Amino acid sequence: MVNISLGSVSIPLQETLNAVMGKSTEVDSWGYIIWNYRIPKAFTAILVGSGLALSGLLMQTLFRNPLAGPFVLGISSGASLGAALLILGSSLFTGIFAFTMVNDVSLALAASIGSFLVLLAVMVVASKVKDTMALLIIGLMFGSITTAVVSVLSYFSTAEKLQQYVYWSFGSIGNLSWNQLLLLLTIIAIGILMSIFSIKSLNALLLGESYAKSLGVNMKQSRYTIIIATGLLAGGVTAFAGPIAFIGLAVPHLTRQIFNTTDHKVLVPAVLIYGAILMLICDTIAQMPNSANVLPINAITSIIGAPVVIWLLIRKRKMIF
Repeated sequence: MVNISLGSVSIPLQETLNAVMGKSTEVDSWGYIIWNYRIPKAFTAILVGSGLALSGLLMQTLFRNPLAGPFVLGISSGASLGAALLILGSSLFTGIFAFTMVNDVSLALAASIGSFLVLLAVMVVASKVKDTMALLIIGLMFGSITTAVVSVLSYFSTAEKLQQYVYWSFGSIGNLSWNQLLLLLTIIAIGILMSIFSIKSLNALLLGESYAKSLGVNMKQSRYTIIIATGLLAGGVTAFAGPIAFIGLAVPHLTRQIFNTTDHKVLVPAVLIYGAILMLICDTIAQMPNSANVLPINAITSIIGAPVVIWLLIRKRKMIF
């Protein structure tokens, strides 16, 4: 409710409650602003924060690496490559992309295709290698390759197109329509369901793959499920909101510190809630209440969140993993 009530137009909290409850507001435009701009943005923040936090938890558990995030498999880089080909490609591939309309829908579609293709490549590699750490390194290499291609596209791009791509890379959660929001909700919901069904495997993986196998966990199937769930969560978020840093890396650490547990029956719902809360807080700060200026959400998530994690780790003096 605080997130919805604050913005470039100051709306009293009571009037916000009235608008949400379907009652008339003192100023007619307030209801329109709340229902068509602020509520979709708040729901987007909840979905983005939850999706990134859960995908980060999945990757940290799969690779047993506290520095792993939702983008280590190169899925976010694939989405960025898709967006870059659409925005910057017109400067290099005039015959293919010159007449492509760049808007929110086409950007989301291009980013989705890019993340899906990288996810498909990772799945093919996962079927060939048995070592999880090798998969992590290969995922990072996929990310490096896509980043290199984006750099080449940027070099040949015009200043206007480059600026447009940079703005997209800042991340934004305020441009989704209700239809786009419904599609993002469907993608995130599927990823969450797959994660819930993988809780037993995730708990077993904490003690290593050998121990998990001894408990009867099908490692190949579990790895596929976790990778696909991460691809849906991270890829869907990046496609609709752009690459948003920090949330997926830090929220799992925050929840482990707060709840003092590594049990995924607790951590999975906890990261969903804390990811949503943290994203709403960052969005509230980014929109600079009573100001027409909006700061890049990517910058706020790191500036606000990183010191909190550092403080928690210093206070606890150890990181639970």
